[in-house]
Amino acid sequence: MVKRILIAASVASLGLSAAACNTVDGVGEDVESVAEEVDEEL
Repeated sequence: MVKRILIAASVASLGLSAAACNTVDGVGEDVESVAEEVDEEL
């Protein structure tokens, strides 16, 4: 249950970060960062 909440929070954070990012490189870095966090939680 806690893992699902953390994953949902990570996905929401990704959405906000992507919306705030002005460059394609920045979005890629944000996606990579969230993917690494999800991998660590699993």
